[in-house]
Amino acid sequence: MSNFLTNQQIASLVEAIQSAEEHSTGEIRVHIDSNTEGDNAKIAFKVFEELCLNKTKEKNAVLFHVNFEQKYLTIIGDTGIHEKVHQSYWDHLHDYITSEFAKGNYYKALKSAILETGLELKKYFPVTGKNHNELPNEITFS
Repeated sequence: MSNFLTNQQIASLVEAIQSAEEHSTGEIRVHIDSNTEGDNAKIAFKVFEELCLNKTKEKNAVLFHVNFEQKYLTIIGDTGIHEKVHQSYWDHLHDYITSEFAKGNYYKALKSAILETGLELKKYFPVTGKNHNELPNEITFS
């Protein structure tokens, strides 16, 4: 699992993902990487391709790829999101999360980021009709 989050916190983050996705067709994934020694950005994109890329009808999946040991965070959105959400939004969110990580607030930062992302996705990808959960909500690990 993770030395930075308790099992209870991980379960709570899964609930936050469910809640964040409730009013949007967007999908949010969180991957915690404890293995990468090399190029985190390259690994993050590989994980994004496996978990998210082109797996949603509106290409609106977001991945939070976290490597606590290396204090590294990558946020990647599929093409549908990039057409609507400006880079400045993601930069601001990234800065907030990493500043909270620096204080040891891993759980608080991830939960806030998930819920905030849900609000942003709701603006551009509101639910109309039935909201299908296109991707699993569980947190993945490597």
